[in-house]
Amino acid sequence: MEIRKAAERGQVNLGWLQSQHSFSFGHYYDERFMGHGPLRVINQDVVQPGGGFGEHGHANMEIISYVLSGELAHKDSEGNESVIRPGDVQKMTAGTGMRHSEFNHSKQSLVQFLQIWVVPNQVNVAPGYVQQHFAGLLEPAKEPTLIFSPRGEGGALPIHQDVSVLAGKLVNDNNWQYAGNQNRIGWLQVVEGSALVNGETVSAGDGVAFSAGESVEVSQTNDLHILYFDLPVK
Repeated sequence: MEIRKAAERGQVNLGWLQSQHSFSFGHYYDERFMGHGPLRVINQDVVQPGGGFGEHGHANMEIISYVLSGELAHKDSEGNESVIRPGDVQKMTAGTGMRHSEFNHSKQSLVQFLQIWVVPNQVNVAPGYVQQHFAGLLEPAKEPTLIFSPRGEGGALPIHQDVSVLAGKLVNDNNWQYAGNQNRIGWLQVVEGSALVNGETVSAGDGVAFSAGESVEVSQTNDLHILYFDLPVK
């Protein structure tokens, strides 16, 4: 198990955007942190009112937006337009090529969200867009909610990769476990709060990498909000 401390992430400040990069991205490069399995990007972005990312293109990437606070406006070349709020989960399949823009929908308040990229296991598929509201993300629970699975099992959204993603807020002083598998690795991203993970203290912004076969034990939760990525070894 390796902890990627929040303060060690790559830092970007463009005025309208403050971003912290768990992995190498854009002008930030660290050969030690190029991703974890097919999980390639976790950026924690804060966008000023009215600011945002102008239209730009992607291909062959699964791009997830997970809003923590505020409202994020999305528009793409496939004709999709939406506003993403806390409790909503959105994914864009770039596939053969797709252009999109993302802006803070508000002229008064910040929007804070996680931008997550997963390398797909199928290339040059048709571009696509999915969005779903998960009420379980809004209130503390004993277990996180399954939000992505390979074929949309368990009420989750489908993703073009052998990946399961769980997310949510956990009740205080809770214990949550996730069994290891020799063919799987994991990444736990702490969004808010603090806890012990396999006996080590983690807090907001920290990431935890798990090797093949390692189990996860989360305890002594304190206002904890996490995402957990169950990933293939290769």
